[in-house]
Amino acid sequence: MAKDIHPKWYPDAKVYCNGEVVMTVGSTRPELHVDVWSGNHPFYTGTQKIIDTEGRVERFLRKYGMTDASQAAPDQK
Repeated sequence: MAKDIHPKWYPDAKVYCNGEVVMTVGSTRPELHVDVWSGNHPFYTGTQKIIDTEGRVERFLRKYGMTDASQAAPDQK
């Protein structure tokens, strides 16, 4: 390694989320402050909900005529 060109390495840098130390990692900064980490992100905690509020799938199926006749809405008279 060349001298005096690399940043100082902190092997035990603390990662803070909401004021709490959540983990330690190696970094070029002694402290890291994050809003989201794997311990509170919905994807990793299993609380993620996929919401189809606009009915996009149904609208796509209707648009391209891919709906089954048994699933189609009854004709209005």
